[in-house]
Amino acid sequence: MKLNLPDKLYYSIGEVAKAFDVNTSLIRYWEQEFPIIKPKKNKKGNRYFTPEDIKNLKIIYHLVKEKGYTLDGARVALTTNSRISETITIIDRLEFVKAELLKLKNSLND
Repeated sequence: MKLNLPDKLYYSIGEVAKAFDVNTSLIRYWEQEFPIIKPKKNKKGNRYFTPEDIKNLKIIYHLVKEKGYTLDGARVALTTNSRISETITIIDRLEFVKAELLKLKNSLND
């Protein structure tokens, strides 16, 4: 999954929700359900997510939305499978290669 996020130290919950194409309430819910998501909060209570939080959200999104895991199943998979982040990285690389190959194919067809 390719996220359209600029390189920053902190991302607002709106930016994160837009990047994942979900509601902000889902991000807040996942924050409650998964202890690996720990956004910083300012005095007003606004959440600011670090790149590490984004990486963890990406893993959770992959498990829940793409693989169809339940929240309990995703929680168990996160604790038992230490290679999930490596798998997500490989999937991202393969999706990038696929997109580049499709661009090349389309340019050859024209």
